[in-house]
Amino acid sequence: MSVRSALNIRKLIYRSLIKVKDKAKELSIWECTTCSTCSIRCPKGVNVVDYIIDLRSYEIERGKVVPQVRDALESVFKHGNPWCKIREKRTDWIENNGVRIIKPGEKIEFLYFVGCTPCYDTRTQEVARAMVRVLKTTQCDFAILGTRETCCGNEIKRMGETGLFEMLMEDNSKLFGEFHIDTLFTTSPHCFNTFKNEYQGMGFGIEHYTTLISRFINEERIKPEGRFEKRVVFHDPCFLGKQNEIFEEPRDILRKIPGIEFVEFERSRERSLCCEGGGGRMWIESESDKERLAVTRIKDAAELGVDVVATACPFCLLTLEDAVKTANLEDKIRVMDIIEIVNEAIGEENDEVRNQNVETNTKSETPITNNE
Repeated sequence: MSVRSALNIRKLIYRSLIKVKDKAKELSIWECTTCSTCSIRCPKGVNVVDYIIDLRSYEIERGKVVPQVRDALESVFKHGNPWCKIREKRTDWIENNGVRIIKPGEKIEFLYFVGCTPCYDTRTQEVARAMVRVLKTTQCDFAILGTRETCCGNEIKRMGETGLFEMLMEDNSKLFGEFHIDTLFTTSPHCFNTFKNEYQGMGFGIEHYTTLISRFINEERIKPEGRFEKRVVFHDPCFLGKQNEIFEEPRDILRKIPGIEFVEFERSRERSLCCEGGGGRMWIESESDKERLAVTRIKDAAELGVDVVATACPFCLLTLEDAVKTANLEDKIRVMDIIEIVNEAIGEENDEVRNQNVETNTKSETPITNNE
């Protein structure tokens, strides 16, 4: 990140050694996306990200945060999401398709943790809807938490509000304990990361949706038989690839879709460029006048001559779509989540199966009310 902003990792570590902690703004700690590239590549094994989070915590304790960060943190505390939306709106993304809302004491094979951004952002709501449509073709037993779902806390911790993160972790763990869950899977790699690596004693499996969908395709529970005649490149999300080493499953999904011409970025897998959406940067404007990494990524995609940049992260989807507009490539490049591509490839031939599952699930669906 140092080549794109005033954040200089070497200077940051040097200042830490001489205990210069009161110049955090000068060190541009809010430019960090917590992608962990610096920690992964550090020859001395220094966990730079943890130190940056500590500096941010220090700034929060002093009340030295920009209004956008303050508002996002307050919104999580009040409404369970950082988007300043009321909790009752969390299920507005649901179409009339019989999504089951799990009840306390119920057993569920797959609990779909939708996440804050797909619940509230209009673009990424399309991803959540595509996920439901695809899952209905598998006839698997899945449900969501409805309006009881609350922010996982991944970005909250990385913005430095560790106390609020601890509260979210405790509340979510207690909520999950009300059900008998076999596997929880997430839309976002950020949610997946914090549930897998930072929550304790979950007592059930935790997956990102790409590993689940890849398995379903290989078991022929999902049959993407419709052709998707596009040249496609995959952008590895940092929290999926670098931090959790899930590289093969997203590619396996794309390669199994008929018609796709799959290509790779030169900088891919553990060398993938960060989209700059993590670490709270979805709510913090960069002070750098350099070209955003997402724009660089889209220009790289244009040089590859691709029709679609595929990803598997709500933040990547939003930042890359903005980059397409910035680069004036809207008529040439489309950014899609992998599950949207799978949904298109499944096509209309599975509508009968989907409709049957709507009728079945609707019978057991919990009504969505403001008191849920």
